Amino acid sequence: MCGFCGFTGDLDDKETCLTNMMNKIIHRGPDSAGQHIDDSVAMGFRRLSIIDLDFGSQPMYNEDKSIVITFNGEIYNHQLLREDLIAKGHVFSNNADTEVLIHAYEEYGPDMLNMLRGMFAFVIWDSNKKQLFGARDYFGIKPFYYANVNGNLVYGSEIKSILEYPGYQKEMNENALENYLTFQYSVLPETFFKGIFKLMPAHYFIFKDGKMDITRYWEPTFDANENISMEELVDKIDDVMQDSVKSHKISDVEVGSFLSSGVDSSYVAASFHGDKTFTVGFDYEKYNEIDYAKKLSEKIQIDNYSKLITTDEYWNTLSRPIRHCPVFCQQDCR
Repeated sequence: MCGFCGFTGDLDDKETCLTNMMNKIIHRGPDSAGQHIDDSVAMGFRRLSIIDLDFGSQPMYNEDKSIVITFNGEIYNHQLLREDLIAKGHVFSNNADTEVLIHAYEEYGPDMLNMLRGMFAFVIWDSNKKQLFGARDYFGIKPFYYANVNGNLVYGSEIKSILEYPGYQKEMNENALENYLTFQYSVLPETFFKGIFKLMPAHYFIFKDGKMDITRYWEPTFDANENISMEELVDKIDDVMQDSVKSHKISDVEVGSFLSSGVDSSYVAASFHGDKTFTVGFDYEKYNEIDYAKKLSEKIQIDNYSKLITTDEYWNTLSRPIRHCPVFCQQDCR
């Protein structure tokens, strides 16, 4: 999963502040931690190792260390992008997809975003331009939150990190609460905390001289083709699904597939051709899909690992997943 946080500007004890912010998201990255601190910016990272286990640590730098990045996510086409960048003269020091983002930024700037296939949120500090450049993936799979506190940008993968910044004062945002209770999801860029916003999906920002400029870099479009047959549509959808599953399997660790009894997860599992599926069920028959998942796993010859959650276990542990959810910070609202 991984996670990052950081801030710009001066602070009496940057290292202590950054460490406190990082400790709030240690659950996102238990494998390792890293920091970059200079006169202009403090950047922290918690890592969950997936690709290039030995050399993928962050923050990560370019050759002369003028550019530094923290990145949460996975770039599925990083190998193809690497080939393009090597052909253009860029030199790589590891096999991590993170380094591809560094050189893509050097080569293409913000235009790099339309070349990426994956889920991502990242921040790049460009010491030559004295600016932060950051972006969030097309559909907002990876989280990104930020606040402007006294002219300084404070950001993180979760709101919890921002709440640790000494200059931020916690206050309930009633506008966001009203929208959440109306639509049952967070509609606005605002969050439940006044002054803390989420970077919207398919947007990037440049923060320079205390100013935050946000730009949308992609927007979905629907181009209907009434001349295509149902059979052709089915084949096209299947081709896209097979290609997507194949891309998601690129990893230096084992890859599994979640499986319920639904059509979507069953289709993915059947296309997966892997070794393991994982299912969670409840001791309430209406919401227990373990038996269905096991039958499908047997049919497609994949081992299924299941976990039955009892009623007592559910209520006793409910506060933990709520606490770790990036959107909510109930214990911090006091």
